[in-house]
Amino acid sequence: MPADLAVIGLGPYGLPLAQAAVAAGIPTIGYATGPEAGSLSPAELRRMHASGFRPATEPAQLGRVRTAVICAPTPRGADGGVDLGQVEAAARTLAERLRPHTTVILESPVLPGTTEKFLRPLLEKGSGLRAGRDFHLAYSPSRVDPGNRDRTPAGTPKVIGGLTPACTESAAAFYGRLTDKVVRARGLREAEAVQVLETNYRHVNIALVNEMAVLCNELGVDLWDVIRCAETKPFGFQAFRPGPGVGGHGVPQDLTGHASRTLRMVELAQQVNNRMPRYVVQRAATLLNEHGKSARGARVLLLGVTYKPDLADLQGTPAREIAVRLMELGASVSYHDPYVPAWSVLERPVPRADSLYEAAADADLTILLQQHRTYDLQGLSVKAQLLLDTRGATPTGAAHRL
Repeated sequence: MPADLAVIGLGPYGLPLAQAAVAAGIPTIGYATGPEAGSLSPAELRRMHASGFRPATEPAQLGRVRTAVICAPTPRGADGGVDLGQVEAAARTLAERLRPHTTVILESPVLPGTTEKFLRPLLEKGSGLRAGRDFHLAYSPSRVDPGNRDRTPAGTPKVIGGLTPACTESAAAFYGRLTDKVVRARGLREAEAVQVLETNYRHVNIALVNEMAVLCNELGVDLWDVIRCAETKPFGFQAFRPGPGVGGHGVPQDLTGHASRTLRMVELAQQVNNRMPRYVVQRAATLLNEHGKSARGARVLLLGVTYKPDLADLQGTPAREIAVRLMELGASVSYHDPYVPAWSVLERPVPRADSLYEAAADADLTILLQQHRTYDLQGLSVKAQLLLDTRGATPTGAAHRL
């Protein structure tokens, strides 16, 4: 066997898994399912290759591993649901090479029932093998937190649910090599539902604090001080912070078309979070007016256009909609981001500022959308003519906060 593990899908879920595997001494190959963008730096990728990670150049290599984990992206489709196109492509490619006794695990974000009702038939038809008898089949929700250097895979418990108890144990044996704790779910659907709950928990709580941001601004209340005080409560509260919108790869799931009822709270959370870019632009226009300037013709600098700090990932970033809406108001938009050398909106390149301080001093309004560690926010607040901080990252009183 050329490797113990094949990671199928080298995007935001697959690359971190492959990185953890080679770090644990597991010979690993990676198979790309499409033009995927992961969150690892070039240096991290070089270390992976030095530790034994190898890209699979031929699909046949997938048939010579003990464990195959499908980590294909599942973006939101045109109908608002989960797009399983890359999962299907990965399953068909694997099925043609699948050998008996292989453990197949799905980590892509999916709705309950997908592994058994969608993935299993593809694997069985393509291979002629039977899940639970000839090969093991399991689901494990990805728990990747891109850019979080404090949360390692070894210290993050892994939830596993198998088609059969034997499938669960086979998957547990694999993940036991990566993490200190394995949590066994009752089955596939329970493990899949864990992913739904965890993803929606994030979106619902961000929506709550985003609504609090709008309310507190209307009441003249310092929300950031409210959060600072509230998070001292040792029980019943977890601090979330508002922002210009919600990005990333974890798509909120309200089970539309999948169950007899939807998750109404998730529907509402999506509506709230989707309104935040528009609200940021409204606040920006109001600030300009209060300082005797119109949005039309105003020079607006956007700082940090990625969806998360200290990453080059633009997936779902609210910066794009904010830029579009500012342009529609007639503003002249530029940006600065140390991780994004070029950025286009509406198929037009957005001018990139080379000097942060000079650009902030020249702009009529600077909007902090992402607090990258490289930003000197104290110095920025001095240089900028007018600064709107959507992350509450600047010193108190140094900027207008969301």
